Amino acid sequence: MASVAASPVNVPPRRRLLNRTMASYGFGAVAYGVKDSGFGTFLLLFYNQVVGLPSATVGLVVMLALLADAMIDPAVGFFSDRTRSRWGRRHPWMYASALPIAIGWIALWNPPALSEPMTLFWLFVCAVITRSAVSCYEVPSVALTPELTADYDERTRIMAYRYLFGWAGGLSMLVSAYLYFLAPANGGLLSRSGYGAFGITGAVLMVIAILVSALGTHHEIGNLPKPAIIRGTLRDSFNELRETLKNRAFAILMLAGVCAYTVQGISYAMSNYLYTYVWGIKGNTFAYVTVALFVGVIGAFVAAPRIGAHGNKARWAMLAVLLAAALNTAPYWLRLVGGFAAVGSPAMLPALLGCFILGTACSVTGFILGASMMADVVEDSEVRTGRRSEGVFFAGSFFVQKCTSGIGIFIAGAILAFAGFPAKAVPGQVPEATIDRLTIIYAGTWVTIACFAAFFFFRFPFGRAEHEARLAALAGAASVDAAPRKF
Repeated sequence: MASVAASPVNVPPRRRLLNRTMASYGFGAVAYGVKDSGFGTFLLLFYNQVVGLPSATVGLVVMLALLADAMIDPAVGFFSDRTRSRWGRRHPWMYASALPIAIGWIALWNPPALSEPMTLFWLFVCAVITRSAVSCYEVPSVALTPELTADYDERTRIMAYRYLFGWAGGLSMLVSAYLYFLAPANGGLLSRSGYGAFGITGAVLMVIAILVSALGTHHEIGNLPKPAIIRGTLRDSFNELRETLKNRAFAILMLAGVCAYTVQGISYAMSNYLYTYVWGIKGNTFAYVTVALFVGVIGAFVAAPRIGAHGNKARWAMLAVLLAAALNTAPYWLRLVGGFAAVGSPAMLPALLGCFILGTACSVTGFILGASMMADVVEDSEVRTGRRSEGVFFAGSFFVQKCTSGIGIFIAGAILAFAGFPAKAVPGQVPEATIDRLTIIYAGTWVTIACFAAFFFFRFPFGRAEHEARLAALAGAASVDAAPRKF
């Protein structure tokens, strides 16, 4: 069977990254943030309310595109692990992804005039192209995390930076959409030309982020692990991949992530419907919501590394997910019983934004801790198999994140259909009973899935002590292999 030989160079040093390295590496996450906010927040709205396709059908098509990711993501991770070039294992993929991402993203928001079936096909193809190209960047990029340092706490800090920049990129596009591209003066949320300009601007920003990150970490190529590969047959390669993915900790973390990110995906896809039709938000007020979300992200950026440095990351992630569910759905439950500020009252917006700030801080804290735990799984697998498979594991992690715009949009479309929400609805004219059904199904779905996420985080099998023991074992094995031998 093909395998990677364990050697001293395969264990990265415990170190704190230079600020410029951390900043450039984290800035690359802007590309995924732009893609994620566009997919999650506007894609369903655009193809349903602007293009005029049924919401459930749009959700299904995006969900089907996710099936392609299930094959593409692990393939990118696997071949990234096995890439050998003068630019290392990861950087060739990062550089090569920039142009395809831009092309796919622009096409997605500028569909030509086609029949309904052909428009759905256009959506499917553009979604696959865009997300496949994003995979070719994000999987190798995030796989650098366990290669840059073996320090348990520094990995949490790295992920905090990536999430900060990722959310900053996504929320910047949201603000620009609400204040410019889709502002009331330019046609509002139903402006088709506004979405076209939104796509072009996002494509430019993603290309800049990718190139800045790749160039800013290029100097680290010589310091990264360079595991040797013993060549084998294609069957050996598939056996190796299957053995790697059988890791129990990886499976549990994947299940927790699927649930946590699906909740976020539902929230993204439903956000404009809820803000507009439930809370009566319009115009520049959308910008306040976006700012509130980013305040929550900053809170998570500050809190997650400090929380992760004390106790078990998995337990903190479980608590964060449960608190996020409680805080983010509280306004909807309270509204149903008349316990929340009335729509249009001066107290409504501050109360709503307060819940969103705290809920977002908890959600993103859970994501950061979960992502840093995936880096710890790499050494667990190396002890068990003798191979470093960062690309494969983070491909799984990235696939989980893409469930945000796959499963989440699919469920959001189903929620709208079950609630009987009309296409091209006019704010203020949707029946109250429909709004109530929508909020009950939405909040109930959020809480249910979040509880599953918390359960899986609780089942994660190791923490700091086990991580330190594995590093010591790997260092000891490397020393034995490197020691001179007498014959």
